[in-house]
Amino acid sequence: MKEVVAKAKLIAEVAHFTQRRKYTSEPYVEHCRRVVSLLDGSEKRMSDAAYAAAWLHDVVEDTPITLDFIAERCGMLVARYVSAMTDTKNMYMNRAARKEVDRKRLSESNREVQTIKVCDLIDNTESIVQYDPAFAKVYLKEKQLLLDVLTKADKSLHERAQHQLTQALEAME
Repeated sequence: MKEVVAKAKLIAEVAHFTQRRKYTSEPYVEHCRRVVSLLDGSEKRMSDAAYAAAWLHDVVEDTPITLDFIAERCGMLVARYVSAMTDTKNMYMNRAARKEVDRKRLSESNREVQTIKVCDLIDNTESIVQYDPAFAKVYLKEKQLLLDVLTKADKSLHERAQHQLTQALEAME
């Protein structure tokens, strides 16, 4: 494992150490591990920066870790990737407006960032649909809109996410 990926993995493990997944209570870092693992299924090799960002994709929005800390430890490219995937937190905007800002930012992101986001979507969708069907109705619509703009993402992973969303939406009808 390259040094930057190893550093990112360690940061994610420490940052998420006490956190548990909302629905399953498993250690949160397992979600990060699955996102990283999903990247291995991409058609084109991902950079070390992409693997590092996959480990760190939730740390800024879910822990005290900052983008500056990530830049210092893992480099500016990894910090930019994580920044692109970090949800907008603006208390003056409603959820729909925040999600629109996030979609715009992600639509302008590169193939690697978009592919990591698709992997995140794949891993999150199953548990939300299974454990929170009421929220899943909102979540799945948001994720369809997001998938629509992730046009640079790895094709096979994008198709997998689209298939998963389509099946979940049909099952909820």
